[in-house]
Amino acid sequence: MKVEEIRTIGVAGAGSMGAGIIQTAAQSGFEVKVVDVSEAVWAKAQKAISKSLERMLAKEKITADQMKEALGRISFSTDVNTLKGVPFVFEAVFEAIGVKKEFFAKLDAVAGDDTVYATNTSSISITEMASLVKRPAKFVGMHFFNPVPMMKLVEVIPALQTEQATTGLALEMAAKLGKTAITCKDTPGFVVNRLLVPYMLDAVRLLESGTASAQDIDTAMKLGCGMPMGPFELMDFTGVEIAYHVGNIFFDYTKESRFSPPSLMQKMVKAGYLGKKTSKGFYDYPAKPPQEGGAVR
Repeated sequence: MKVEEIRTIGVAGAGSMGAGIIQTAAQSGFEVKVVDVSEAVWAKAQKAISKSLERMLAKEKITADQMKEALGRISFSTDVNTLKGVPFVFEAVFEAIGVKKEFFAKLDAVAGDDTVYATNTSSISITEMASLVKRPAKFVGMHFFNPVPMMKLVEVIPALQTEQATTGLALEMAAKLGKTAITCKDTPGFVVNRLLVPYMLDAVRLLESGTASAQDIDTAMKLGCGMPMGPFELMDFTGVEIAYHVGNIFFDYTKESRFSPPSLMQKMVKAGYLGKKTSKGFYDYPAKPPQEGGAVR
């Protein structure tokens, strides 16, 4: 199967990452069938996609007709049977192996023999997930970055069981979506998060030790290292709980202390200080919103 032969793709999960994949695929000319657990989730995703396209329209990056056509290519259902016959399915459900296992069992029941599963996980072993499906040779990791429509990178990660043709198709798909792909081995964090997560956790340790304020650390990394966002702005943008959760997953895999989240993050997660989404994280919002952008999961 070649990517030119694919007209329809599936996306399971319409959260922030799923919504970005949906939008990107629709803008790339694919019919996109979306499956999630509730219509409320889809309504939120639909609103986010529409706002994103409206921003692009305002900046004259797309036309009104292109926006209408992209939205018209997207359909939603709560029934996994909607994905029957779809040749390529992106999985972006909640980042927990139990949730993913439950979804793949349902997908296996309706998927064709040649259907490729591409997981967007940022922290769970691709090989472990491939072992959960009936056709592990057709399973591959395709890790996008947030916000997906803006960020150009995709990490393609073959599992131990992945056949070369599947990896090749994933690389073709990334190119079709307008992304630049790199390949990497199935290791915790792949490339970007393997470097990024310890960097964010070390920033929290600096804050805990009283070395500098969050604002000064952010300013130092932006002006001293050319980062588009500082580590605290970045965590507030993506969600403090995500950095905390991913750090714990990496620590469980590696037992390396640099991946163990500092106690301040645990307290913030318990308090519900998750960043921009809750109006309070390392900063208060909307009083001091961070710039949007940056290489994040």
